[in-house]
Amino acid sequence: MSILSLREFESRFSELVKMRSRRTENVACLGCERCEGCVEAIFCTDCRAVTRGQYCERCTDCTDCSHCSDCKGCLGCSHCEDCESCLTSAYLLRCVAMRGCTYCFGCVGLSGKDFHILNEPYDRATYFATVEALQKQLR
Repeated sequence: MSILSLREFESRFSELVKMRSRRTENVACLGCERCEGCVEAIFCTDCRAVTRGQYCERCTDCTDCSHCSDCKGCLGCSHCEDCESCLTSAYLLRCVAMRGCTYCFGCVGLSGKDFHILNEPYDRATYFATVEALQKQLR
C-alpha cells in the first residue's frame, strides 16, 4: 500500500462524506415508515440517518435512542423532544448538549441534573406544573 498524499486524502475523504449524505436506503430496519439512511431502526417514522432507534419520529443522526421526536445528533436518549446533541438523557424538552439528565425543559449544557427549566432547578411538583403551563402556551 502506498502512502497517501494530503491532496488525495482530502479528495477521498470528501467523497466519502458526500456518499454518506446521499445514502437513502435503510439497512436491517423493521417497520420504519418514510425513513432514509437508517440502520437497525425499529418502528421509526420520518427519520434520517438513525442507528438502532426505536419508535422515533422525525429524528436525524441519532444513535441508540428510543421514543424521541424531532431530535438531532442525540446518543442513548429516550423520550426526548426537540433536542440536539444530548447524551444518555431522558424526558428532555427543547434541550441542547445535555449529559445524563432527566426531566429538563429548555436547558443547555447541563450534566447529571434532574427537574431543571432554563438551567434552573425546580422541585418535582413545580417542574411538572410549570412545564404543563408552558406547553399549553406553545401549542
